[in-house]
Amino acid sequence: MGRPSRRGRDIDGIVLLDKPLGLSSNDLLQKVKRLFHANKAGHTGALDPLATGMLPICLGEATKFSQHLLDADKRYRVVAKLGQRTDTSDAEGQVISERPVNVTFDDLQASLERFRGETQQVPSMYSALKYQGRPLYEYARQGIEVPREARSITVYELQLVHYDQHTLELEIHCSKGTYIRTIIDDLGERLGCGAHVIVLRRLAVANYPADKMVTLDTLRAMTAEAPIEPQTLQSLDALLLPMDSAVANLPEVNLTTAAAGCVRLGQTVDAAALPVGGLVRLTEGAERRFFGIGEIIEAGRVAPRRLVAESRT
Repeated sequence: MGRPSRRGRDIDGIVLLDKPLGLSSNDLLQKVKRLFHANKAGHTGALDPLATGMLPICLGEATKFSQHLLDADKRYRVVAKLGQRTDTSDAEGQVISERPVNVTFDDLQASLERFRGETQQVPSMYSALKYQGRPLYEYARQGIEVPREARSITVYELQLVHYDQHTLELEIHCSKGTYIRTIIDDLGERLGCGAHVIVLRRLAVANYPADKMVTLDTLRAMTAEAPIEPQTLQSLDALLLPMDSAVANLPEVNLTTAAAGCVRLGQTVDAAALPVGGLVRLTEGAERRFFGIGEIIEAGRVAPRRLVAESRT
């Protein structure tokens, strides 16, 4: 392995960063990109600076498949303070109301049940969703409230971990686009006392294992002495998960080298009998080398949708 060029390396894969407290997801993205000397990087959905935990960062060609992780289920552990509501629904905001906490265990259980399953959620004004091209939080910081449409979310699992008259701890497994801060704010209003997030940790994204997470401090320690030496870069690369792990949930269509070549030219080819309209993970040859995703456009036919650059397969 040679030294990286000034523009960076063509390195492909996914690193599971254990996001620390206080840094933005984009700051961390840029730091990881520099540490790996990668020419391209992208994350898979921002975590608030207040939040910690799993933040998959895609390098190189893996960025082409980051949307699949953005769309994946997530799991969180959240601690909420009862009795106070803030304008951001978390501890970084200003307290806008304080009320006594008179919540029984039965009240809490009944209220939590209303958040399980498929529900409608109105996103917070302090979110990154865009309105007329600008993130909602920019309007919120100017004291402007804009209309937001309720969106369907699904809470697959909501466990009560701890409760007292001051704090509440939950574990939540939910669909994409779920705002945990909004769940806590809505729950506080339902309980009549108000609540806001004081601790938030993302435990999982899709089926990625938590034991594969690596901290920023670990990456920095690995690169402290000789950041661009081949041995250092090889050690970093050993931490990467394969780029097709982002689409591991898709059914596989294994093609011959000849058929894969046709797909790379934009052609449709014969494939396994799978449901029409479904996305598939494309592999080539006996080695089952991943080279992109396709779509079953008619019975027994697959068309290319997102392919790895040919020089990288």
